[in-house]
Amino acid sequence: MRKSLSILLTLFLFHCCQTAAAQQDVAMLFTAPAPDFHSSSPLGNGRLGAMVFGRTNRERIVLNETSMWSGGVQNADDPDAIQYLPQIRQRLLEGKNVEAQQLLQQHFICKGPGSGGGRGANVKYGCYQTLGDLYIQWRDTAAPVTNYSRTLRVDSAYSIARWTRNGITYTEEVIVSAPQQVIAIRLKAYGGKLDFVTGLYRKERARLSVNKNQLYLQGSLNSAGDEGIRYAAVLQAMPKMGKSTSTDSTLHITNTDECILLIGAATDMNWPLVEQRGPAPLPRVSHTLQQAGAMSWQKIITTHVQDYQSYFNRCRLQLPTTAANINMADRLQQFSQGSPDAGLVSLYFNYGRYLLISSSRPGGMPANLQGLWAEEYQTPWNGDYHTNINIQMNYWPAEVTNLADCHQPLFTLLQQMARYGAHTAKTYYNAKGWVTHPITNPWGYTSPGEGADWGSTVTGGTWTATDLWQHYTYNKDLSFLRTYYPVIKGAADFFAGILIEEPKHHWLVTAPSNSPENSFFMPDGKQASTCMGPAVDMQLGREILTEAIEAARLLNTDRNWRDSMQSIYSRLAPDQVSPSTSALQEWLEDYKETEPLHRHISHSLALYPYDAITPWDTPELAQAMKLTLQKRGDGSTGWSKAQRIILWARMQDGNKAFDLFRQLLTPAFSTGIQMHKGGGTYANLFCAHPPFQIDGNFGGTAAIAEMLLQSHGKDGVIRLLPAWPSDVSLQTGAVKGLRARNGFEVAFSWRKGQVTTATIMSINGADCYMLLKNIKRIKNKDGKNILFTVEGNDVVRFKTKVGESYQLVTDEHVYAQTNANPAMPPYLRKTGIRLKKSGI
Repeated sequence: MRKSLSILLTLFLFHCCQTAAAQQDVAMLFTAPAPDFHSSSPLGNGRLGAMVFGRTNRERIVLNETSMWSGGVQNADDPDAIQYLPQIRQRLLEGKNVEAQQLLQQHFICKGPGSGGGRGANVKYGCYQTLGDLYIQWRDTAAPVTNYSRTLRVDSAYSIARWTRNGITYTEEVIVSAPQQVIAIRLKAYGGKLDFVTGLYRKERARLSVNKNQLYLQGSLNSAGDEGIRYAAVLQAMPKMGKSTSTDSTLHITNTDECILLIGAATDMNWPLVEQRGPAPLPRVSHTLQQAGAMSWQKIITTHVQDYQSYFNRCRLQLPTTAANINMADRLQQFSQGSPDAGLVSLYFNYGRYLLISSSRPGGMPANLQGLWAEEYQTPWNGDYHTNINIQMNYWPAEVTNLADCHQPLFTLLQQMARYGAHTAKTYYNAKGWVTHPITNPWGYTSPGEGADWGSTVTGGTWTATDLWQHYTYNKDLSFLRTYYPVIKGAADFFAGILIEEPKHHWLVTAPSNSPENSFFMPDGKQASTCMGPAVDMQLGREILTEAIEAARLLNTDRNWRDSMQSIYSRLAPDQVSPSTSALQEWLEDYKETEPLHRHISHSLALYPYDAITPWDTPELAQAMKLTLQKRGDGSTGWSKAQRIILWARMQDGNKAFDLFRQLLTPAFSTGIQMHKGGGTYANLFCAHPPFQIDGNFGGTAAIAEMLLQSHGKDGVIRLLPAWPSDVSLQTGAVKGLRARNGFEVAFSWRKGQVTTATIMSINGADCYMLLKNIKRIKNKDGKNILFTVEGNDVVRFKTKVGESYQLVTDEHVYAQTNANPAMPPYLRKTGIRLKKSGI
């Protein structure tokens, strides 16, 4: 019986991929093999990754393993830097920013080459690298191919390519299994036999060997002349019948209609305690393949889908879809030009969650600049963890889209940052606590970068540490808070320890620092980046001190310490409105910007991801923030475009946010490093900065969630459709499994742009605050009405019990019951998010 169910599951997946028209929000269709990396299909299990090209002559599948990092542990802290700190600060106090920056460049950067100018593959900083390629060389390829399709299913993390040649239909199915920790490929021939040669390839630091039906790829990466991490990958071929022969570097499969290929890979990086090597990789991989090789394809794929969907099915967005079966590149082109495609909006949302599940799993390493997918040996910007927005944006969708456990790898990175950053804080600033500057890697790098104009931002670690509190606000888990309290406290200690008093207002400010990657003109016309107390630092400082004080209170600890932090908080430089522009001021002084359309809007953090600025509580600052967004312009790329979308959503302007979302999905073709043009989205929905950076995907996903639901601000009031666009194609829909702060899970549907049903599930029994017009009654799980109070401005409050669900009934809900069912969209009937009289 179990075997029959497994076979049915496989047939179901196959069938769904052939009828993708009905599943446009979870299926990505390609009608040709991938010409390049940016058209291939990404698969991953949080540690292993694969990019499937689906080629019918010489197939290429790019392989990744998330710990394939060159470089190694180093001490890049300059022990002489601290003696220059007083001089640097004095020059800043005197208004001599250019001179202060010159001192920084000479004496207050890292020791050594740092990140190698973003090309650190062969310096100690290192670089994330591809594991290599799997290739499949098909024989007898002279005849033309017909009926080609390649489909990626994001609801099952499954890719299938299908084509016909010489009357034989071939299929290539690929998954990356988390339970089995292998990349698994099944090749089938219908009406004929398979005939192909397969192998592994890596262009450097690799050696190949073959033993029967297994091919071994082994080597070690560079660590500035030393031996870096050792890696091993094994390809195992399992033909159903027929013949398997080998050379010293290939496997040749013939005379069978089915063959399974398994690839296992590992390194000896001992994450996160990287000072010592872990176990030798080859025995681990061999053991993994031995176990996976004993399983049937049906068992492998069944366990894979069950595991993956335990994450994916928690949250789903459903919007109306059209009947046309359309290639991804054409969908992007048409959508960016204004054609309605609500299914593409929900697909992008579902795809972003898919990418996070596939690149960041509990116990593993965090998603890097490319998640875990890279074809390079020198990835752009080293494929590292940038702490001036990029690593944070990677996790913006984690809590709100119900993937809190996928957030965990970042928390492990934070513990490592704190461990190494304590030395950097002492060495450069003689401060307690810990610091991480704008870049870090798995090797514990926390030093400044090699350039003072960008590498001296002091609050990268502070910003990242606030993710711990964000997780707490969604889950209210005191045991979690107790575990990570030392990291939060250490970040607050460092921030408090580097403050100085500025002379004009006697505010406490950071010094030296900069506003990430931006610069300004001094009154004499000279250009500088180094400054005191940029707005981003002060916003982050207020946030981390608030969080640390509240965490200490909740944990009933460090009373005297939190009193001292409160005293410091009251003296921090506030947000200011620029006298010259009326926009939010980016620096302590009203400097003129050198690049008014700069991609970073670092002084917007008080609006998002925090809530010190809201349209309802701080209207003057919100208006200044609106002017800032207008002056910065819409012409940004990649992650910067995604940030603008989410900021406009926080401003409650859904139409502006959706307009920028269309721009984000403009087809992209440039792959070289450009930060001012060429952005958009590649054919496989990867975000183009360019080059490809995954943060834009995650930021875009979080932006859609922010249009659907907000729960920030005083009392964590839940707002449904607070910034939903008026585009006619989006006026009906449903979503389940979104998370709100204070421990709530939310499902709701809407019609004609108005919420019709809403169900709230309480995780920990907190009082629920909700802004929803025309609430008539609230029912518990037994259908009984419960009391609620109206707090004003359409906000209601009601008590909840742990684990119980509550349905909110509105005038629109009554309309939906009496009028909507006959015309209910088919997609609502066919999915698990159905419109019922009792709710969703």
